[in-house]
Amino acid sequence: MSDTAAALPYRPAAGIMLLNGHGQVFVGQRMDSTLEAWQMPQGGIDQGEDALTAALRELGEETGIAADKVELIATAEEELLYDLPQELIGKLWKGRYRGQRQTWFLFRFIGDDESDVNIATEHQEFRAWRWADPADLPTMIVPFKRRLYEEVLAAFSAHLA
Repeated sequence: MSDTAAALPYRPAAGIMLLNGHGQVFVGQRMDSTLEAWQMPQGGIDQGEDALTAALRELGEETGIAADKVELIATAEEELLYDLPQELIGKLWKGRYRGQRQTWFLFRFIGDDESDVNIATEHQEFRAWRWADPADLPTMIVPFKRRLYEEVLAAFSAHLA
């Protein structure tokens, strides 16, 4: 990482691991990527917003799932960090951040796939979605977030089947 990039702060963000009744995790394929990569919902924390509020807002914005269709199971004890690859620093988030520091939440989905999930949101981020086995997450994500996903799995391991 260049000295310039290393001097940049991390963007505050929230991540959501959403489990269905079968112990599978919600993942979506980003609209802005040609890679066959899948990710869990996540996004930035707005000024004056707490991480849980941001997580529920992002969940709605990215999946169409309303807050009353999920139950909070756990919160990761520590913020988890990831750095952007060198070629993306300066291109994402107006070049203000080197990566993200995320507070992760584990939720149970208590809604219905057919009527409560709708990725065709106002600012659509996912082109497709599905339920995945938690163990498969690190191999589904873009390589630079693989360690992050391993850390998320470790943080919530006591709650995963």
